[in-house]
Amino acid sequence: MEEKQVILGQSPSKSNIYRIITIKGHGSLAKTDAFKAYEKSFYLQCNIYRNRNIKGLFELHLDVYNSSQRNDLDNSLKGTLDCLQACKAIENDRNCVKIVAQKFVDKVNPRIEFTIKEI
Repeated sequence: MEEKQVILGQSPSKSNIYRIITIKGHGSLAKTDAFKAYEKSFYLQCNIYRNRNIKGLFELHLDVYNSSQRNDLDNSLKGTLDCLQACKAIENDRNCVKIVAQKFVDKVNPRIEFTIKEI
């Protein structure tokens, strides 16, 4: 069984990850400052999986502890996969073939806990 990684902090919602910008008249997506800060924090905390660069298919087992019941579980998925790719835990998030996710509320200690299982 793979080791469980804990990343402290509130996982950003899907709507707070990217914003639309215009470059030479064309729409494009850019990371928000809030997501850039979370991504940096994720990188620094991800000591178990950072630079593993998993190239093949994998499963993500994810427990999301939000500060309130308000956040949707699926909002955490894209941000987590993007952060895993940014810290080189995985080569590409398209290789994720299965996600097992649960949502909890922890007002005092919001975080995510995850394991990656190579297929």
